[in-house]
Amino acid sequence: MLLRNGRKAGIAAGIAMISPLLGPGLLSAQSCALCYTQAASAGSRMIEALRSGILVLVVPPMLISLGIAWMAYKKRNQFDDEQALEAQDTPRDDR
Repeated sequence: MLLRNGRKAGIAAGIAMISPLLGPGLLSAQSCALCYTQAASAGSRMIEALRSGILVLVVPPMLISLGIAWMAYKKRNQFDDEQALEAQDTPRDDR
């Protein structure tokens, strides 16, 4: 019974992760009217500025998130290791 529920949950999670990729691109786009009209009427310099602005807004948060994930990965066993060392160092009173 548990295996069936786990399998159903896995299938549901897989469908939930794949379904946004199957829909059309405009379905999930926010399509800001001002941004759309400005980009449509802009020249090549403005389009390049928009592209670089998107990169400026995306790259720093991504790097910060990766840095936090890396630090969490490096520190993942720190507390368990300290407790194990303390348990080894404390003498036992076997009476």
